[in-house]
Amino acid sequence: MRLIVGLGNPGPEYQWTPHNLGFLAVDELANRGGIRVERPEGKALVGTGSLAGGEVILAKPQTFMNLSGVSIRELLEKYELGTADLLVLWDEVQLPWGVIRVGKEGSAGSHNGAQSVIGSLGTQEFARLRLGCGPDHQLSSRKEFVLRPMKKAELEIAAEMIGQAGDAVETILREGLDVAMNKFNRRAAQPEEGGTES
Repeated sequence: MRLIVGLGNPGPEYQWTPHNLGFLAVDELANRGGIRVERPEGKALVGTGSLAGGEVILAKPQTFMNLSGVSIRELLEKYELGTADLLVLWDEVQLPWGVIRVGKEGSAGSHNGAQSVIGSLGTQEFARLRLGCGPDHQLSSRKEFVLRPMKKAELEIAAEMIGQAGDAVETILREGLDVAMNKFNRRAAQPEEGGTES
């Protein structure tokens, strides 16, 4: 069984902000698997079901971003899972809009939710999928940028990126993390080559 967690902030005012791309990606997975993510457990909304041939728990922590790790730790304990069974999805301003990155480990960078997860779990070694929302200009306030509603053009890019993230998660579940990293990270790193994959 795999615990797949999207990071975000609860509340309608945050629903369509860049900081909630993790929540939106979990919604995409829920749609694909016909899973209802609405049961309160471990300070999160949770749904269980099957996705890409495997049993999954989908979760959206309701703690607000800075305490996401508390919820994830509780869910891992409740379902008797380890960090090897965890996949976390979050927004990443260090990546351009529309670019996704699958990874096995790494620092949180400036992301408060990822910092909370690493702090609560005591390790940087867990699977993650980062959803790029970085602007093409310097930010006066990163916080204001990620907490404002997305513009129409950004929403269109986000929808395409979330679909790609759904494909990547299904690849992780079916074929493993290495295959997904090879397939999706290469595609994201070379957008100017028109998708010519080797």
